[in-house]
Amino acid sequence: MFTGIVEEIGFIRQAQPDTLVVEADLTLADLELGDSVAIDGTCLTVVNRTERTFTMNVQPETSRRTIVGDYTVGRRVNLERAVAANGRLGGHIVQGHVDATGRIAELRPDGDGLIVRFQAPPSLMRYLVTKGFVAVNGISLTVVDVGPDWFTVALVRYTRDHVALLDGGVGSAVNLEVDVLAKYVERLLDFRTGSNASDRTVSLGHDPTDQGR
Repeated sequence: MFTGIVEEIGFIRQAQPDTLVVEADLTLADLELGDSVAIDGTCLTVVNRTERTFTMNVQPETSRRTIVGDYTVGRRVNLERAVAANGRLGGHIVQGHVDATGRIAELRPDGDGLIVRFQAPPSLMRYLVTKGFVAVNGISLTVVDVGPDWFTVALVRYTRDHVALLDGGVGSAVNLEVDVLAKYVERLLDFRTGSNASDRTVSLGHDPTDQGR
């Protein structure tokens, strides 16, 4: 489990269809083989490490469902280790199971902040509410407003300076993960009403197993 609070920005040093090598600093402090690390919000498993890098295998399903398949050498990525049981939950509950990908649709200055509008699959929008949570590239963000196929967030300068999100500008793809509690509530209501969410919408694209394992 993760919190959506980015610990540091890493750099892709090798990007192959089935392997990622990431250069990091803080993330390597206590990293062990088999540990989970969120890369732009995608939970992957560490299979090797050196003093400056760690390696993760990438499954084809992960590449299809996330932006991991778009990575190139030198790209900046958001890194977060799995939250410790005695740690503070500073963001919200994030599983690292990407529900869908979206795109940056608009960047609009708002005082010292920045309003960012993201295009998202319509099937995802029922899980997003004003002042609710969403994870974008692994970053815990508060939703400002929602539409039929879009939502906005407000980024303060500190956040913009300490995460990798806007490097690609308008049109760049992002990983999206909605609040898992909303999905559980919907599932419970399905059982009560005898309906099934999967009958009403297309798949949201989350891997039923830990992505990357």
